[in-house]
Amino acid sequence: MAVKMRLQRFGKKGQPFYHIVIADGRAPRDGRFIEKIGTYNPLPNPAEIAIDMDKAIQWLHNGAQPTDTVKAILSYKGVLYRNHLLKGVAKGALTLDQAEAKFDTWMKDKEQRIQSKLNEKDQKKRAAQRERLEAEKKINEARQAEIARKRAAAAAAAAPAQESVAEEPVAEEPAAE
Repeated sequence: MAVKMRLQRFGKKGQPFYHIVIADGRAPRDGRFIEKIGTYNPLPNPAEIAIDMDKAIQWLHNGAQPTDTVKAILSYKGVLYRNHLLKGVAKGALTLDQAEAKFDTWMKDKEQRIQSKLNEKDQKKRAAQRERLEAEKKINEARQAEIARKRAAAAAAAAPAQESVAEEPVAEEPAAE
């Protein structure tokens, strides 16, 4: 029996949500599975991944073959690296403490890279919002200047008309004697 680690799709159309499952390779994608080891939500950025690392490593040791997408997810979360380090411990190349130290430093570095990526994304978002506000201010200032110019032109056009009415001599009626 060929055992696979693969994704099982859930969610509505256009809003996928996946379970990471261990299943027989002959079973349909969303059909029977042996064990659920995690979830994957690709919609947020970065994607939300929850996986039981110990179960995933156990299944890798038992010979489960991950699909390409699941392999990328396992690599992203560090499961494959930890599996690699545990194989080195089994061969005697390093001790368990050394392997745990290497894995911890890798995880800290990974978290820093993710956090810096999120901070960079947030800064770009703020800069874009600042640029939009500046552009809107310039447009509003231009509109205010145009309105003031039109009002001044209308006032200038109305002023001579009032002066001409005031300057016309009023014909005096001859006094009745």
